[in-house]
Amino acid sequence: MFTSFKRIFSAGATAFSRNALVSFATVLIMTATLTIIATLMLLSAILSNTLASIEDKVDINVYFTTTAQESDILSVKSALEKQSDVAAVTYTSSEQALAEFRARHADDQLTLQALDQLGENPLGASLAIKATDPSKYAGIVNYISNDSNIPGSSSIIERVNYYQNKSVIDRLTQAIGTTQKAGFAIVLIFAIASVIIAFATVRLAIYSARDEIAVMRLVGASNMFIRGPFIVAGIIGGVLSALITLIILAPATWYAGKHIATWLGGFNLFSYYTSHFVLLFVVLVGSGILLGGIAAYVAVRRYLRI
Repeated sequence: MFTSFKRIFSAGATAFSRNALVSFATVLIMTATLTIIATLMLLSAILSNTLASIEDKVDINVYFTTTAQESDILSVKSALEKQSDVAAVTYTSSEQALAEFRARHADDQLTLQALDQLGENPLGASLAIKATDPSKYAGIVNYISNDSNIPGSSSIIERVNYYQNKSVIDRLTQAIGTTQKAGFAIVLIFAIASVIIAFATVRLAIYSARDEIAVMRLVGASNMFIRGPFIVAGIIGGVLSALITLIILAPATWYAGKHIATWLGGFNLFSYYTSHFVLLFVVLVGSGILLGGIAAYVAVRRYLRI
């Protein structure tokens, strides 16, 4: 068995190097295909980072009356933190709210004078709530609104700004879902196109050796012995294409990371490439082996019936 495998591998390597033009075309097409797959992975990473950044900025705020006691507010905070849908709860005291208000309106002397004339702090404390997922905000608001969940909360809560932010939260939730579906559809379309292109290219190599296949078939060569070298040649082409793609990605992601990181909120493509190199290597090499091997396996079946 080892001897047969060695002969098949040797024949495949010989066929790959002998048919230089066809092999070059195969590697070129598969490199383009794998580059598309790698680009989709990078775009998916960029999009995920962008959505995560937007999601991190979305929250809901619970505003309390100015007469609410801090101990009662902290009780509400503690109850919310125990909910599985809540990622974080940030408490802002009335004094902090006033200091932040003054800082935001430092250049508006009329507003500051009006505030000083009041003689007291008109701002109440608040809680900023971040959910584990944007779709969970509605459930959190329902939990807060039910006084039986947090006894006494309804008497100290002045308002919840969920409904002001609801349109943004809904759009973000819809964008995440749509993006995931679109990404899957794009990958599927390119995967099918890649298989078709690789199949046609490998079939060209097999077509050029159709007479040789027919002779081998007539003298009693097994299907595996006939098919094996073409599969090996396809796998060699796939591995080479993956390696070329990885080499191309290095300077491309370095250049992109250097020039567009500020546009992407600090997300650096080259850093992502280096930190996820093993994942990219496995995906691209695996895809190259599958594309080249499966395309050769399927394409040669026609001539095995001779």
